Amino acid sequence: MTKPIVAIVGRPNVGKSTLFNRLIEERLAIISDTAGTTRDRLYGEAEFAGREFIVVDTGGLALDDRADLPGTPAAMLVGVRAQAQIAIDEADTIIFMVDVEQGITPNDSEIANILRRTNKPVYLVVNKADNDSRRQDAVEFFQLGLGEPLAISALHGVGTGDLLDKIIENLPPESTEAPSDIPHIAIVGRPNVGKSSLLNAILGEERAMVSDIPGTTRDAIDTEISWDGQPVVLIDTAGLRKRGQIEQGIEKYSSLRAFRAIQRADVALLVIDAADGVMAQDQHVASYILEEGKGVVIVINKWDLIEKEQRTMEEYTERMRSQLDFIAYAPIVFVSAKTHQRVRHVIDKAFVVRAAWKMRVPTGPLNEMLREATAKHAPTSKGKRQLKFLYATQVEGSPPTFVFFVNDKRLVHFTYERYLENQLRERWGFEGAPLRFIFRTRRSEKGK
Repeated sequence: MTKPIVAIVGRPNVGKSTLFNRLIEERLAIISDTAGTTRDRLYGEAEFAGREFIVVDTGGLALDDRADLPGTPAAMLVGVRAQAQIAIDEADTIIFMVDVEQGITPNDSEIANILRRTNKPVYLVVNKADNDSRRQDAVEFFQLGLGEPLAISALHGVGTGDLLDKIIENLPPESTEAPSDIPHIAIVGRPNVGKSSLLNAILGEERAMVSDIPGTTRDAIDTEISWDGQPVVLIDTAGLRKRGQIEQGIEKYSSLRAFRAIQRADVALLVIDAADGVMAQDQHVASYILEEGKGVVIVINKWDLIEKEQRTMEEYTERMRSQLDFIAYAPIVFVSAKTHQRVRHVIDKAFVVRAAWKMRVPTGPLNEMLREATAKHAPTSKGKRQLKFLYATQVEGSPPTFVFFVNDKRLVHFTYERYLENQLRERWGFEGAPLRFIFRTRRSEKGK
C-alpha cells in the first residue's frame, strides 16, 4: 500500500527542515540559518501511533522575488506557483509553517491564498514559539484564514506531539482492498535517458510528450495497455536525479510523483543511456528501487549509437554488473527506443521479473535447500558459539521474504546471508527480484 504523504511547505528559513528531522527522528535534512539551504534529502519515513507516512521537506517557497531569497538567480524563481501547486496536489496532508518571530509576511499571505483553495487538510504551524510570550503572539496568524494556529518549537519538540495527533486523525484510512493483480511497471531513470521515448516505442504511438530537454516529463503518467491479452499499467515518470542534485524547482516537487510511482509499481524499468554508461545518478535511482523492494529490469537505451565489436555487449554487461553490483540479480536488456530494437523484450522480461517478485517457495523444499547449504558450507562460529539454523519459512508479501529461525541471530554474518541468497537464486532463480531475509532467535534457544 502506498504510504500517505505529509508535505511541509512555507517560505524559506522558517524551520521546515528542523521539523522534518524531528518528525522522522533522524538528522537527514541540512539545517542552516541561510535561506534556501534545503536542496538535498527530499523525503523520510515517519511512524506515529501505529500509522506510517512519508514526510516531505519541500524547501522554501519564494513567491516574491524581492524578498526571502536575496541573491537567488531569477531563473530559480520562475514558475514557483506551479511548483507549490504540484507539491500541494501530491500531498495527502499539508503542514504550512510560519515564523512567530517575523510575524506575517507578504509571502506567507500568498502561500495561504494557494492553500485555502485546496481540499487537503492544512495545518497552520507557528514555529519558534518556545516561550509563553511567543505562544500568545501566535494568535496573530488567525488572519491567514487557515484555522487555529498550532504553536510549536520544532527545535525543542514543544507542541509536535499535538501536531502529530491532529495529522493522524486526518490521514487517509488504511486500505483493506486486496492489491490489484494488474502488473504495474514504472519507467524510471535520471533525466534525458529516453524514458518517454521508450514508452512511446512500447505503445507504438505518440502518447507521451518526447523532448531532448531534460525534465520534460513532470508528472507520473499512467497508461493501461493490453500486452498479449494481459492488461498492464505503464507509469512514465519524471527524471530522477541524485538527491543532492534535485534543485529547488519543478523537478524537486515532481520527483515526489516519481518516488510514489516506484512505491506503487511491481517492477521498475531502470533506463540508462548507453552512451553515458552508469553514472552516480543511475546508482541512486537504483537504490530507490532497492529500498522500496521492487523488481527491476535494467534497460540500456540508445544502443544504436554504440559502435560495436565482437564482445561489445558482453563487456558492457560486465561493466554494468560491476557498477550496479547491489542489484546484480537484475536482467539487462539492450534497446533502441528510436528504432524499436528489442523494445518488445523489455515488457516480456518485466513479466518474468514480476513472476519472480511474487514467487512462493514451499516450506519443505526451502528447508531441504537450507540443510544442503549448511552441510556444504558450515556457518561461522563466534568464540565458543556456533551458528545453527533450525527452520526457515517464506512469509506473505512481495518481494520474497524469508524468516530463518536460529539459535542466536547475532551470530549471522552478512557474508553468510549473501551465501544463502546465492543458494536460493541458484535453486529458484528469482530473476530481477530482491530478496528479504529476517533472522530470529528461537525462544527455546535463548540463554543457552
